Amino acid sequence: MTEVDRLFFALWPDEAMREQLGAAATHLRQKLRPEGRWIGPHRYHLTLHFLGDYEKLPEALAQRALEAAATVRSPRFDLPIEQAGSYRNRSIPWWLGPSQPSAPLKQLWRALRDALQAHSVPYDTKLRLSPHVTVLRDATQVLAPTPVPLVNWPVDSFALIHSHLGVDSQYRILGTWPLSGDSAPPPPDAQLGLWDA
Repeated sequence: MTEVDRLFFALWPDEAMREQLGAAATHLRQKLRPEGRWIGPHRYHLTLHFLGDYEKLPEALAQRALEAAATVRSPRFDLPIEQAGSYRNRSIPWWLGPSQPSAPLKQLWRALRDALQAHSVPYDTKLRLSPHVTVLRDATQVLAPTPVPLVNWPVDSFALIHSHLGVDSQYRILGTWPLSGDSAPPPPDAQLGLWDA
């Protein structure tokens, strides 16, 4: 198996939130009984920005990413996980997520993007914000938007994750940064451009 080192920024749930997300996934599993490969709750995360796959962890790049993240200022917020769905790519992943990305989540995504640009950290510019937590891979059918029992995720930090894919696959947290209330959300007219900016 090819060994790959992956870097990405994500929202990283605590153990209590993993249990709640796992319960929502179990509800989905019992209700629809899909075929596929279920993801363990210990692997749950919500990707913000993807920095790439590498043959070996690029230490200098990781350091610049850490420095960039330390400059991000964004408020804490609650993220309602209320819907399941899927993508139509090859592995047909099923996910849990919000029905609409909230303004504070968009603000965090944009602030982190700007910090990466300011510190010359390469990231996948083709990926738009599509907030989701993958719970099933290799499904045999596409899932239309489906309500699930509400899980309210209090988001108070974000993290840089090193994912080693191979014989001994594992996640390693390289850094976490708290969100705070010292950065007010932009006024309503400014929020309109956050999604497409």
